[in-house]
Amino acid sequence: MAPARARELRIHGPDGQAKIVPLDGDHLTLGRSSTAELCFADDAGLSRQHLAFERDGDEWNIRDLGSKNGTLLNNVRLNGAMRLRSGDRIAAGHLMIVYDDPGRAAVAAGVTFVQGAGEGDSPTSSTVVFDPRGLLGSKGAGKSTMETSALAMSALIKAGNELGPHTKKSLPELFELILSLSIEAVGAERGVLMTVESGGELMVRAAKGTAFRISTAVRDRVLNEQVSVLVRDTQLDDAFKMRQSIVGQRVRTLIAVPLQTKDRIIGLIYVDSPSLTRVFTKDDLNLLTVMANTAATRIEHERLAEIEHQERLLARDLEQAADIQRRFLPATAPAVPALDLAGHNAPCRTVGGDYYDFFPYSSGRVAMVLGDVSGKGMPASLLMMSLQAYVQMLLDEPDNLGAVMTRLNRMTATNCPSNRFITFFMCLLDGGTGDLIYSNAGHNPPLVMRADGEAEWLEAGGCPLGIMGAMQYDAAQSHLGPGDVLVIFSDGVTDANDPNEKEFGEERLAAAVRDHRTESSGAILDAVNRAIADWTAGTPLPDDLTLLIARRAG
Repeated sequence: MAPARARELRIHGPDGQAKIVPLDGDHLTLGRSSTAELCFADDAGLSRQHLAFERDGDEWNIRDLGSKNGTLLNNVRLNGAMRLRSGDRIAAGHLMIVYDDPGRAAVAAGVTFVQGAGEGDSPTSSTVVFDPRGLLGSKGAGKSTMETSALAMSALIKAGNELGPHTKKSLPELFELILSLSIEAVGAERGVLMTVESGGELMVRAAKGTAFRISTAVRDRVLNEQVSVLVRDTQLDDAFKMRQSIVGQRVRTLIAVPLQTKDRIIGLIYVDSPSLTRVFTKDDLNLLTVMANTAATRIEHERLAEIEHQERLLARDLEQAADIQRRFLPATAPAVPALDLAGHNAPCRTVGGDYYDFFPYSSGRVAMVLGDVSGKGMPASLLMMSLQAYVQMLLDEPDNLGAVMTRLNRMTATNCPSNRFITFFMCLLDGGTGDLIYSNAGHNPPLVMRADGEAEWLEAGGCPLGIMGAMQYDAAQSHLGPGDVLVIFSDGVTDANDPNEKEFGEERLAAAVRDHRTESSGAILDAVNRAIADWTAGTPLPDDLTLLIARRAG
């Protein structure tokens, strides 16, 4: 039985980077779970097991595995299994995936690079090595030769029309079209188009013909020296006439040109013919060079279009994630006897890693929590939402905050990645008595601003959550007198920088609270935010900014 033809996935991530994944075996799953062969744990838009690629004979199908957000195949929501075709686009989570069939071209082409042909030999009269940068960089490029050939002008016009950005082509279709136009333009009998992929490897994207054996010297001149190469007659060139690979293929005339954008080489086009009925000329070389430049620009345009499409999907999904996240935070502070409460969160990105909440109890006490997940963006947001679920489950008017924190740490350590941790502060405050019980897991010590203007910091605490699963936490006690203010904050407050990268710091926070300590919690919160805005003077926040303020009635 013949081996199944190789297929591949070109996966574009939110950062615009693309990686190529070969489709091996018979089944490949994609999702957030570590058990998925293609694991994207930080992509909140993916389900744990989102979709699967399944071999069906010599073809591949795609199947959505009941994902929460669904899978789009060519902008249509996927239901059940569907057969994949080369060039199909798959949108899942924040990923854009292009299914490609390079094996169709690669197997047909059978490209081999052979040493010897052209290495160390000086070009003869049969070989032309041409630097296209002068041709492509001047306004009068190619005028003396191009104007004399109606066929060349017709080929350029056709290429311009068919390769224009208005034509809707997938990249695989585009590669086939470019090669077809190139072969037709110079009257070649066969050819191959290859692109430079990560690591400098050449990958066959389209081919007409079989068993190509291309000189490494020709390849290296095109890619490294950025020149076009024409061999009018291999039998007249000492570098080729004794090569058995050339003789065996009956190659008599060949051209190799770079696929060149303004700043780099992205591949090459190679064409040849076995007879001298149609000998390639310098005009053919110029023509194919210009066409290849036009083609390279269109290829890059299509690649950028894929990235831009992915970025639009990411922006849409991030905004939806931000809206969901905002719903997890309290819309307003609860009404608690003898206490005036306020809370505020400002993520430094669309989604953030800070979490705060209030839990009022019938006894007249209120629990206040603030957590700060290390890192930023979507990974931090996912951990924040997981933390919120744990806290909601555990804070049912607890008697022992140390035991609650210990259990919360154990649950967090079980599911927290090794490179992440969470700082967390929780407290129970009784507005009637002013009694304050708190437990701190590596978070910034909260500020207590006394009614007389004296600042105190609640220093007791342990290490952040998620680092040591067996860590035991204790609770500490304090007291709020009439008119005292408690300020719980994330490090985004004190780490806010001015244009000279100097931090806002604890002293400025305390000064802002002190100056407004007799006002409402909302007014104190606004005063702190104004002080931070004045200090930063438009400098972007380095981290999420969260504040909780509780003022006991005087």
